[in-house]
Amino acid sequence: MKIYAVGGTVRDGLLGLPSGDRDWVVVGATPQQMLDGGYLPVGRDFPVFLHPQTHEEHALARTERKTAPGYRGFTVHADPSVTLEEDLLRRDLTINAMARDDAGRLIDPCGGQRDLSARVLRHVSPAFAEDPVRILRVARFAARFTEFTVAPETEALMREMVAAGEVDALVSERVWQELSRGLMEARPSRMFEVLRRCGALARLLPEVNRLWGVPQRADYHPEVDTGVHLMMVLDMSARLNASLPVRFACLGHDLGKGTTPADMLPRHIGHEERSVVLVRALCERLRVPVECKALAEVVAREHGNVHRSGEFGAAALVRLLDRCDAWRRPERFAELLLACECDARGRLGLEASPYPQRARLLNVLGMAKRIDSAVVATEAAARGLSGPAVGEALHAARVRAVEQELNAA
Repeated sequence: MKIYAVGGTVRDGLLGLPSGDRDWVVVGATPQQMLDGGYLPVGRDFPVFLHPQTHEEHALARTERKTAPGYRGFTVHADPSVTLEEDLLRRDLTINAMARDDAGRLIDPCGGQRDLSARVLRHVSPAFAEDPVRILRVARFAARFTEFTVAPETEALMREMVAAGEVDALVSERVWQELSRGLMEARPSRMFEVLRRCGALARLLPEVNRLWGVPQRADYHPEVDTGVHLMMVLDMSARLNASLPVRFACLGHDLGKGTTPADMLPRHIGHEERSVVLVRALCERLRVPVECKALAEVVAREHGNVHRSGEFGAAALVRLLDRCDAWRRPERFAELLLACECDARGRLGLEASPYPQRARLLNVLGMAKRIDSAVVATEAAARGLSGPAVGEALHAARVRAVEQELNAA
């Protein structure tokens, strides 16, 4: 039995990058031998075990045979006769198909080190076409390794896979898993550019794909094209180290512009509400987590109001806070404002522009929250008020507090 470090830990080591979890391949062992050695089984579709001390994953060397469409349509063969080279040949990209033995010797049967030096993402073999998840993985790696390009032959194979309907067999959970990871990479825009070039974006995220070629008013959007703007917004979210909910909200904030009637262009009146509808449908289709869905909806609905909030008086500001549920969810309100800043700065030539709305609205929320709702409720009850009238009294008190502060500023 021999154990080899494989995949990302080898790749990142050669690139001089810190590595996360280490993956291992075990050659020449049976599942029973792993159990006898104290390893804990965790693999459902193929034999994977956790090391008894480190809890790192150790997978038996395996080969795969395509038996049905989609990423689950495989028969896995794992036994002591499978060699390390055979296991590496079933992997997606050459840069992920390298291993190191316990002496540190590099095993590289597919030219991964060469492609690392050339900064190329290249598929290992024609078997790449058997797993549509690999299209998403290539796109995600393009977002992570921003100096790498996709090999022309790999991109051509990805287009063939899309044309053959392979991506249509992907389940929503796997699409969201790869999409969410790609959104958190250094340049999320590159993931969408790769998916768009091979045709996968139109199949998986048609709401996003249709934004390219849609014009906007040049006085607000010097970049003009809505798809270009969206990519700039996503990259700004990465630049500002935004959380996943913020980045996903950025992805969905302008979806309604893709459905603006041609006779209304380049204006996009009412696109906010159309965006909310499309965001909800997208979240349902991909089973997006609740925290991402909730933020994306409020950003889609309110980002225009946040941008214009510098013109608002006290009453309009408090109504905005009401609609955003800022009183109960101040953390989400702060994330809304960050997403809006990404939108404002994700425009050609405006990347370094200040966004005073963010600080002003956080300050306004602080002013309004000084009002003690319990005290207001008690005073309202003493005046014989009840039900909705108490809420109206609290709203009026918050407006007065904000107005006083704004007048004093």
